[in-house]
Amino acid sequence: MAERLDTPKEKRRSLRPQFDADMVGRGAEAFARFMGTGRFLLYMTGFVILWVTANVLALWGLRWDPYPFILLNLFFSVQASYAAPLILLAQNRQDDRDRVALEQDRQRSERSLADTEYLAREMAGLRIALGEVATRDFVRSELRNLLEEMQTDRASEDGEPARRAADERV
Repeated sequence: MAERLDTPKEKRRSLRPQFDADMVGRGAEAFARFMGTGRFLLYMTGFVILWVTANVLALWGLRWDPYPFILLNLFFSVQASYAAPLILLAQNRQDDRDRVALEQDRQRSERSLADTEYLAREMAGLRIALGEVATRDFVRSELRNLLEEMQTDRASEDGEPARRAADERV
């Protein structure tokens, strides 16, 4: 029977194990974090002291690694050969995280700058609009002028001299 195009294919099973790169990266970060601690240095120092002591004093009747300690050097070489790439992998993952965080910070800064510029334009627009609006002092002075004119007009209608109206103002 022909495969249908509207249904997904079944996942094929493979004999080789599935590789999860993220799991390896997390393990590398944990390893690098542990190697950068005082506890690791203390463990390694204790291990080396026990190794050298056991081989120099021939404890338990064993001398499996005599004085030049070639086997111990081999262990350190193997450890270094695995530690270096794992530490580099952890650093690369941290660089990727830093790059993403830097990009997000840059975008956030651009948005903040755009918002600030918009608010500055709005405030400038409000200042211009408020420049055309009558202020309280302006309205008071205009009302005083109108009151003075009305008093002057009333005084002239009543036959009183304009001087008396001017004296009342003061």
